[in-house]
Amino acid sequence: MEIRYYVDPETRLPHIYMHDVEESEIEAVLRNPSEDRPGRDGSRVAIGQTEEGRFLRIIYVPEKNGPFVITAFELRGKPLAA
Repeated sequence: MEIRYYVDPETRLPHIYMHDVEESEIEAVLRNPSEDRPGRDGSRVAIGQTEEGRFLRIIYVPEKNGPFVITAFELRGKPLAA
């Protein structure tokens, strides 16, 4: 699976870095998500746990060769409990 990432035009780095998320964490969650449901405008929302134990929400768009990850962030507090 080829995963592409949205690159922030200001930093020229994957947007996920702004949320302290690494590519390896994205790959782990997308391989085995706890939940993967439709989002808005053709996107999908995957939720799952990383190998380190963090819970992430990943917003991505499915593409022919693999997902295009728009953003991802750690779930904490009330959003995690929900």
